[in-house]
Amino acid sequence: MIHTKLLPQSDVMGAAASGLCMIHCIATPFLFVAHTCSVTGCCTATTPGWWSFLDYLFIGITFLAVFFSARNTSKSWMKHALYASWVLLTAAIINEKMALVQLAETWKYGIAIILVGLHVYNRRYCQCKEEACCAV
Repeated sequence: MIHTKLLPQSDVMGAAASGLCMIHCIATPFLFVAHTCSVTGCCTATTPGWWSFLDYLFIGITFLAVFFSARNTSKSWMKHALYASWVLLTAAIINEKMALVQLAETWKYGIAIILVGLHVYNRRYCQCKEEACCAV
């Protein structure tokens, strides 16, 4: 069981993980297309498996952060907003992997920014000051 003192840190962890996820997504095309083109002379990027695995690692970390932040927030709307943004971000990442629907990259970045913003807002304005306000 995770110690209760770690719960307030879930917003910091969530904001950091969402931000790193966004940086990871932004960096991918630049790193691997540039590398592939410089080595082979063509522009077909092949992303290594370990780099693609980071997407799923970020999904897992951000889920844990959302779970504990939602559990510790004093606002019921914040719980719904955190889970909704996580579901949208996860759907956007899975959609990109499976190429189900053609979406602009900006959707994924926008959702990640919203998730970062929600964690920062929750950390600043929605923390439980007493045990009775939090849903257990």
